[in-house]
Amino acid sequence: MNTSGDRLRALLRECHLSATDFAANRKVTPQHVNNWFKRGIPLARLDEVAELLTVNARWLKTGEGPKHPSESANENHGGDSVHLHHQGRGLMRGDAEILLYKERDPNHQRQPDEEVIVPVPGKKIRLPQYILQAMNIDMVNTFCVPMTGRNMADKIQDGSLIGVDRSQTRLIDGEMYAVEHSGMLRIAYLYRRPAGGLRLRSHNHHEYPDEYLNAKQLEQQQLRILGWVFWWSTFNRRQETPFP
Repeated sequence: MNTSGDRLRALLRECHLSATDFAANRKVTPQHVNNWFKRGIPLARLDEVAELLTVNARWLKTGEGPKHPSESANENHGGDSVHLHHQGRGLMRGDAEILLYKERDPNHQRQPDEEVIVPVPGKKIRLPQYILQAMNIDMVNTFCVPMTGRNMADKIQDGSLIGVDRSQTRLIDGEMYAVEHSGMLRIAYLYRRPAGGLRLRSHNHHEYPDEYLNAKQLEQQQLRILGWVFWWSTFNRRQETPFP
């Protein structure tokens, strides 16, 4: 890796971030990011990119010195517990282990307080912890589960793993959520409708038309939001929305 563009490309791959998602996060076009790959990161953007990806700006620019902040004080100790600092928060470099769930057997007689998903014993998914923390996602509130069906193709393929943040259940129009619907686990874009109604939209909406449910139907069909989908093959970018 001889240039800052090479190092940027490797960092995005390491963090499972696509160039398109990274461009959207930095409010530039994907072509800008491709140019950075080829020509290097502009000096005016170097510090902000380094801060976002929790690396030293000097290392990102030249490849010299410690890669991560505070690494110089720990590089000879051989451990993975290197504390980083990002926007005033202490971070721990490494991977977070997120519980893997699966959908219940449809023949299972569920109790009223049982969810449509159950943990898979001994199975966890590893994701970069500092990225989760930068996104304000607490791993305690997350789970991963396999995608079932083609309604979100070609964005999320059948069998792909998805990450869900249970703490984000307040509906923001057009965001992707995991929902429990009539005893099934479903992934869909959600939109509010008048009088407490809801629209469910699939990415593959040509095969799976939009569904419109009023408040009474939502109650009858026992639809509830399990959480916001923040990851599948890459990290989702949630638009900042002020809360009252």
